[in-house]
Amino acid sequence: MIRLNKFIADAGLASRRHAEELINEGRVTVNGVAATIGQSVDPDKDRIMIDGTGIRKMPKKIYLIMNKPKEVLCTAADAKGRRTVYELLPELPSRVHSVGRLDFMSEGLLLFTNDGDLTRKLTHPSGGFEREYEVKLQGPVRDWVLGKLVSGVSLDDGMARALRVTRLRMAQTNEWLSVTLAEGRYREVRRMFEAVCYNVLKLRRVRFGAVQLGDLPIGAVRELTEEEVMALQTGRATPLPRPGTVEKRRVSEQKKRGMGWAVAREKTTRGSVRKSSRKTTVTQASEARRSASERASRASKPRQKV
Repeated sequence: MIRLNKFIADAGLASRRHAEELINEGRVTVNGVAATIGQSVDPDKDRIMIDGTGIRKMPKKIYLIMNKPKEVLCTAADAKGRRTVYELLPELPSRVHSVGRLDFMSEGLLLFTNDGDLTRKLTHPSGGFEREYEVKLQGPVRDWVLGKLVSGVSLDDGMARALRVTRLRMAQTNEWLSVTLAEGRYREVRRMFEAVCYNVLKLRRVRFGAVQLGDLPIGAVRELTEEEVMALQTGRATPLPRPGTVEKRRVSEQKKRGMGWAVAREKTTRGSVRKSSRKTTVTQASEARRSASERASRASKPRQKV
């Protein structure tokens, strides 16, 4: 037995909420009788219809990954006529939906499926599935910013914390970071950097759970492998460093000055001078004692007669 609204959603005809609306409107019947909210059905025995048209049995599960381009919407339709991710999908035997979203200017990994149970598991905050992003920021990033992102920044909808923040590379005067989160709130990465006064130039998601974007071309779509689907269903993730760590990079003083960082001049303290002079005095005294010992040893040896 299965809930009627779930059966309709799994058949790819509507979301669960929309299915309940159809039931309330009296457009759904089970064995010729108007259906009710919360009703359960047996797809192998019951005859289920919407507006007089029968619903086929639940279709085969579909699991896809897309490398979403920027300036493409994660919605089924747009009033302004802008492109959507659904226009990039190939023809499919069943309706699919995206697992979460990426904003209009972001790109990278986006999952699609008709498996409603898996979608709820992946998107629910309690799931804790990691999302890894590569972020290009305007200007070099100070070390305190990395620590602040891990310890947490205050947003309008509550505190937001990164599990890991790693420096990747410099792009002239700008810098790429890797940021890993355990949730997927609305524009969360961009808002976190806005909170620490940094401008995001590019944002790309490269991993969701154990699924990697890899070298999938921009705009391309492929099916997930059985191993990838199993990893999402079981919650297994790729081994990573311990959460809450910040990887810092050593930058030379000369490079810091070249990037416009304020670099304090090295100061020689009086204590360090005393320590250095004391070390020199001890070394000289040790050498003097060694020389005196060698002279005494030579003088004590008997001279050979010629």
